[in-house]
Amino acid sequence: MTDNELGLFLRSRREAVSPAHVGLPAGPRRRTPGLRRAELATLAGVSVEYLIRLEQGRDRRPSPSVLSAIATALHLPPSERIHLYRLTKTADAGFSCMGNAGPARSVRPTVRAILEHLEPAVAVVVNRLSDVLAYTEGYHRLMAPTGVLDDPSTANLALFIFGDPRAHDFYPDWEHIADLQVAALKQGPFRNDPATAALADQLEIVAGEQFTRRVATVPSLPAATGTTRVEHAEAGPLRLVYETLDLPADDDQQLFVYLPADEATATALDKIAGRHPGALRAISI
Repeated sequence: MTDNELGLFLRSRREAVSPAHVGLPAGPRRRTPGLRRAELATLAGVSVEYLIRLEQGRDRRPSPSVLSAIATALHLPPSERIHLYRLTKTADAGFSCMGNAGPARSVRPTVRAILEHLEPAVAVVVNRLSDVLAYTEGYHRLMAPTGVLDDPSTANLALFIFGDPRAHDFYPDWEHIADLQVAALKQGPFRNDPATAALADQLEIVAGEQFTRRVATVPSLPAATGTTRVEHAEAGPLRLVYETLDLPADDDQQLFVYLPADEATATALDKIAGRHPGALRAISI
């Protein structure tokens, strides 16, 4: 965790809620995005001074009832409520649920079998460091032109995104992709985990302010689903909708599955795979 991950999360969510969404008038000349602290304090039934202490990190262990009231006032979905609770439980700088366990690099045979059944879809398994551990041929066809898979033993998405200039061309929305990557790294023990801390040090050297600024400002909750745009060297512009599937805790890995978000992308992916159109179907969202 960063020094004040709880405060960062609360502030980012407060600034993301419009007054109209919680039944308040927008009013003229609002200088603060989203809700003012006083507005959130009133909605949650806490004092402004206490909310300031939470956002500034001077109080990191609010009671469950206070957390519940703030989460309700912010209209947080269940996933963000759970994340908020976990942030209060990991406020101790010495806490790491991973202990001394290193990042998992072995992918179970059944997970590899699932990847085989997902062909020709684009799918990849990564660990908490974003090391690329296993993938479908569809993923290889998508990512091979970027060079990130040139050496499978060292393939790492975070290092590619922040350290390879080709990432900026491959991801038209690079700024957003970089935000998601930092959020993913921070979601776990982050610098309390030696392996993640070493990667963060490397990224700080490689990317400098582009990385450190995000560590300080991006909340540690990446989107589990969404749409990614890429510019493929052969297939051209592609739009992919993705889902994140958490594998069991002992695996400490995630499976990302990408499907075409429109017919043009489905046709393009079929073409580079040498398949007749229709092997992949677009997902309407």
